[in-house]
Amino acid sequence: MQRRSFAPILPAMLLGAGAIAAEPTPEQWYKAGADAIARNAQVRPVTGRAKNVILFVGDGMGITTVTAARILDGQRKGASGEENALSFEAFPNVALSKTYSANQQTPDSAPTMTAMVTGIKTNDALISVSSRVQRREKSAEIVKAESLPTILEWAEDHGLATGVVTTARLTHATPAACYAHTSERDWEGDANLPAGATVADIARQLIDFKRGNGIEVALGGGRAAFYTADETDPEYEKAKGTRRDGRSLWRDWTEGRPRSAYVWNKAQFDAIDPASTDRLLGLFEPSHMKFEFDRARSGDEPDLAEMTRKAIAILARNPKGYFLMVEGGRIDHGHHAGNAQRALTDTIALSEAVAQAMELVDPKDTLIIVTADHSHVLTMAGYPKRGNPILGKVVHPGHADTDYARDLLGLPYATLGYANGPGYPGASDKQPAGAKRFEHRPGRVEPGAGRPNLANVDTTDPDHLQESTMPMESETHGGEDVAIYATGPGAHLVRGVMEQNAIFHVMREAYGWK
Repeated sequence: MQRRSFAPILPAMLLGAGAIAAEPTPEQWYKAGADAIARNAQVRPVTGRAKNVILFVGDGMGITTVTAARILDGQRKGASGEENALSFEAFPNVALSKTYSANQQTPDSAPTMTAMVTGIKTNDALISVSSRVQRREKSAEIVKAESLPTILEWAEDHGLATGVVTTARLTHATPAACYAHTSERDWEGDANLPAGATVADIARQLIDFKRGNGIEVALGGGRAAFYTADETDPEYEKAKGTRRDGRSLWRDWTEGRPRSAYVWNKAQFDAIDPASTDRLLGLFEPSHMKFEFDRARSGDEPDLAEMTRKAIAILARNPKGYFLMVEGGRIDHGHHAGNAQRALTDTIALSEAVAQAMELVDPKDTLIIVTADHSHVLTMAGYPKRGNPILGKVVHPGHADTDYARDLLGLPYATLGYANGPGYPGASDKQPAGAKRFEHRPGRVEPGAGRPNLANVDTTDPDHLQESTMPMESETHGGEDVAIYATGPGAHLVRGVMEQNAIFHVMREAYGWK
């Protein structure tokens, strides 16, 4: 089938695996820009309806995150990094998404994902229910009356196959919004429900999902909520499940359902034959899956690209088409921890999953959207020279690599930082002032300590926490717009500055559903 070329703006001769030999000449810059516009002039909307839709969500993947991940990816390939492009950055249609929720300027993942999959904005912590529902409403009847049908449920009603893939818990807010309806995002298992609640927990809603013929593929973390309190985790002998109702939900997935499978490690996952598997549940950790940086070193879990590939192989067997949501969930968690390297590495992993999908689908019948639910307060500043390590300390143009730029205290500073978070360099009751480490979580923070001297601190160390201006136990989300990237039938509807809930309507229109 015909493939679209997604080339960066710079000429191929400048983008080899090795470092760039020389800066492009003015003439090369001019020609590269002209060539890019000439290519854009040839782009025409893909007409007709979409048979398949894949929605990629980088949880917390703000524009600064995309920029820094692009540079890190390029530098890991041996280039200066700035000229690099992530797989989705050359999609023909790009817009901005306004992420505020019905009641918050800076949102959380529950209302933002609800907006994307239902077409309606709602309040913080609510999952696919309207803002008329009070947070932590216990009544199943009230929640049901205000439930909002999701794009995944629409797909099942139309006879399509459906799937949810994430590196977070499958019951976490972003994946849960595709299939569950609840007044509290934290009610992931029945052990989280308050006394008197009749609302079903999120894990149970996944297993008991009844629309169409049920969800075909569900891959991610969150094993604990699917195992009873009497069951030992299959991977960690000291860990138990958390369910109090006695239901082994992982067993229920395959009960009475031929050609259904449950897996919990990479070897089992790799052994699954998509041609003979109709339904696949994969739960690879009791909680969230490993950060990609750590997973790559352990090799005991599939990566996001592998899960995406297998999900598409199973779902594509449905002749009517499919809907698939793929979340890079741990981008968000890396940022909350103030650990840019893990957040950016997971962003690169999402880009690789998108590239994998592009290799497997026909661009004439598959709409692919890549976006984020919200941003984070990651900053990129300091006038570093071209090719300066994105995780490193700032060096100005014309200076030696160890001749760091200095602030008004005479101290070096890094390119990346956070407006708030656990990387605050002051003293806390758990650690002294200075550069922080990933495994530490500051508690009560004492004011008054100055910045640390980073001259001998390796800011590229994977466990380094970037400095934050304001002390917070967990870095917060950002409220600015995020990008939407789209290609395939219906992608031309992604343009300008859009309300986040319009993404649902792009997908619905692409499918041709009225």
